[in-house]
Amino acid sequence: MRFAFMLLEAYGFSDETDRRALLDFKSQVSEDTQVVLSSWNNSSPLCNWKGVTCGVKHKRVIRLDLGGSQLGGVISPSIGNLSFLKSLDLINNSFTGAIPHEVGNLFRLHFLDLSSNALEGMIPISIFNCSRLSRLYLDTNHLRGGKLPSSLGNLTSLTEFQLHDNSLEGEIPGDIARLNQMVEFSVAANNFSGGFPHAIYNFSSLEYLHIRNNLFSGFLRTDFGKLLPNLVRLNMRYNYFKGAIPATLANISNLQHFSINDNRMTGICLAVTCPAPLQISPQTSDLANNLISGNIPHQIGNLVSLQELTLEGNLLTGLLTTSIGKLLRLQGLDLRFNSISGEIPPSIGNLTRLERLYLANNRFEGTITPSLSNSLTGSLPEDVGRLENLVDLWAANNKLSGQLPQTLGNCLSLETLLLEGNHFDGAFPNIQRLKESPTKRLTVSEARKELISMRERFFKTRRTARH
Repeated sequence: MRFAFMLLEAYGFSDETDRRALLDFKSQVSEDTQVVLSSWNNSSPLCNWKGVTCGVKHKRVIRLDLGGSQLGGVISPSIGNLSFLKSLDLINNSFTGAIPHEVGNLFRLHFLDLSSNALEGMIPISIFNCSRLSRLYLDTNHLRGGKLPSSLGNLTSLTEFQLHDNSLEGEIPGDIARLNQMVEFSVAANNFSGGFPHAIYNFSSLEYLHIRNNLFSGFLRTDFGKLLPNLVRLNMRYNYFKGAIPATLANISNLQHFSINDNRMTGICLAVTCPAPLQISPQTSDLANNLISGNIPHQIGNLVSLQELTLEGNLLTGLLTTSIGKLLRLQGLDLRFNSISGEIPPSIGNLTRLERLYLANNRFEGTITPSLSNSLTGSLPEDVGRLENLVDLWAANNKLSGQLPQTLGNCLSLETLLLEGNHFDGAFPNIQRLKESPTKRLTVSEARKELISMRERFFKTRRTARH
């Protein structure tokens, strides 16, 4: 072993090589930020420099951790001379220019994080020579200039790949199907196009998939949920997918967050509303602004872990199922801009954790429950006071009448209160307990002003009507 190290030194590869490489790296850092690297000098031991970790035996640099150091300038090509480097972390700095192709010389590299900088240009093909890489983060830069290289498929040890918030384009190459150890794959907020990348269906261990804000289109495979059964978070919003939402999403038993809003999906067999037996219970499900039609099925009440459900801007019809009242963890429910009809089920009053309830622009009628904003008729019931966590109460511009419930003063978390444009009468509720809070975007004093203004407008209207 000692002979091997002597041989390396004979060819000029030693800790002195690392020292020179790092000093050259420092020289390319903008002068106003070099103070962070003040320990990088010839009078200090290399292995004591800020962010530097050396191996125990050979004293070569194996880790460089400068994330969040507020460094600027460019990344020096000499970084490629750190031949023992296993981990390079430059996240959250202000480096500009291109990623040096010499990074591809770091054949021992397992971890590379260049995210949250201002790096430009194309991804150097040489990076994909680093065949031991298991985690690669290039997100939140200004990378552009073409497609995702097919040689990404060479990194068969890769488990996490993040490229989101850049400007790459074209189709995702089929060669990445070899990355069958992938756990997290994020190419969101680029300009990728084509159908859903078929190579991804080979990622059977995938848990986090983020492809939002691209130009993907076409249909999803019907066996989607069988091929990707381990998903925890699935974000596909703001694309051009169409067709039915696959019923096999019910096979994804660990799915917690599902977003496919702002596409062109159709059908009512959603991940949250597939026919019994339901096997998933995500925490959040956002399917807004699609072409989903039909009734909301009764089986939705089985999703007892659901905290947020958004179906705004679809083509839903029929009655709102009473089983909605079984979702006791629900904090947000948004059904605006559909054609749901009939009465609001009283069971909504069971949702005591509810903070946001939006039902505007539907066809509801009859007696209603709290926090609604529709073309509704009826009265505002006393059980509004049970919703002590309610933040938004929207019931403006409806046909509500009768007395305002005295229990309104129990809604101590109330921030937004909109009740104008109705036909309330009788005694004004006591809302003295609604205390102001600096953290609220609409303070209770403003809510009180809204109520007073509503009362004044109401009595003014009555006086006008008498005359």
